[in-house]
Amino acid sequence: MDRTIQAFIVMFILTAVAIAAGGPSIERGNELFNSALLGTNGKSCADCHPDGKGLEGVADYDEKELAKITNQCIVKALSGKPLADGSLEMTSLVMYMNTVCTPKK
Repeated sequence: MDRTIQAFIVMFILTAVAIAAGGPSIERGNELFNSALLGTNGKSCADCHPDGKGLEGVADYDEKELAKITNQCIVKALSGKPLADGSLEMTSLVMYMNTVCTPKK
């Protein structure tokens, strides 16, 4: 089998796995925001920010800056490990926060 066909098969398998795992979504972000699994102290994002309170203006940040701020909260407030930039979890959290939080006016 030539290398082009092998590469195509590998790409096909990786794509199928990614589709099966599901992509980032607002629903997944909501689950994570309300879950204590992001940290080790039993708290969730929603414990400090019920219904997005205290997060007014997050829509004013770009995704990279919002991810950085989110990781700071995960590490400090939730005693968790930071999420990887661009990960399914981080992308989903950012998507969710942008739906529940309004820009500053």
